Amino acid sequence: MDSMDATEILLIEDNPDDVELTLRALRKNNLANHITVLSDGEEALSYLFHENSPEKRNEPYTLKLILLDLKLPKVGGLDVLKAIKSHPFTAIIPVVVLTSSDLDKDIIQSYKLGVNSFITKPIDFQKFSHSIQEIGMYWLVLNRLPKELFS
Repeated sequence: MDSMDATEILLIEDNPDDVELTLRALRKNNLANHITVLSDGEEALSYLFHENSPEKRNEPYTLKLILLDLKLPKVGGLDVLKAIKSHPFTAIIPVVVLTSSDLDKDIIQSYKLGVNSFITKPIDFQKFSHSIQEIGMYWLVLNRLPKELFS
């Protein structure tokens, strides 16, 4: 089983501090067993669309949630979101934009591209941790995904 087979959450974030805080909050609350972290948009697209494993392109995903920063190196978050939501195998996976941006144009564009939720990262550590806990509780515990996503 490779990392894609086990991954429940895909975190696409280039800030190491935000990665650490997110992982800590998710693990502290036992919200995910398998989290894959990618640090740029190009790497995310390659991972999601199996560019290094063409034989896996038609296999189902185990992803329950993608947490996506907008300000990414190489390929921006909006371009990653557009690719995710326009591909039949990834369009159904919930994507939560988790970013420092609170610009209306980023919010509007994200929703036009099909984001499931847009959250501006709190600067305060406690608030950030609480936000991650709430995101995890909703998307991983309360939210129901179609069974065909995992078959």
